[in-house]
Amino acid sequence: MHEYPKLALDSIKHYLEKGEVMEAPKELSGKKAGAFVSLHTKDGGLRGCIGTFLPTQESVEEEIIQNAISAATKDPRFEPVTDVEGLEISVDVLAEPEECKIEDLDPKKYGVIVSSGVRRGLLLPDLDGVETTEKQLSIACAKAGIAYGQEEFEVERFKVERYH
Repeated sequence: MHEYPKLALDSIKHYLEKGEVMEAPKELSGKKAGAFVSLHTKDGGLRGCIGTFLPTQESVEEEIIQNAISAATKDPRFEPVTDVEGLEISVDVLAEPEECKIEDLDPKKYGVIVSSGVRRGLLLPDLDGVETTEKQLSIACAKAGIAYGQEEFEVERFKVERYH
């Protein structure tokens, strides 16, 4: 297991056992980046996913710790995790988003951020069932509350480093 998913798992375990956020490892990468932590069941079902597209912490490791706990306990789509047994964890570390045109998107290669005013929606790249740019944009717009095909919106793309 790569160090980032292991860090996410350890932070969830620590939080569930002690009710507190664990300290970041002493050896930090020095990297700052947004990160998403995704929790899945053994059969592949989503169990939680929370992240930040820009850094909010002093290191990517601290970003992962915070987002892992949030994915396990604060994703409003799911009941809080009470046991890590059977969880599969992936961590996506995001590159800085860049403005782009719709024709510059590729749902296998790039994640997407759509925005209109204060409404914003994000979708990670290379997700099962998301094969076309249109599908990727329609999902991201739905997350933002933007009526896809009926409202104008701005588009940014980003790459991720995905760790399982």
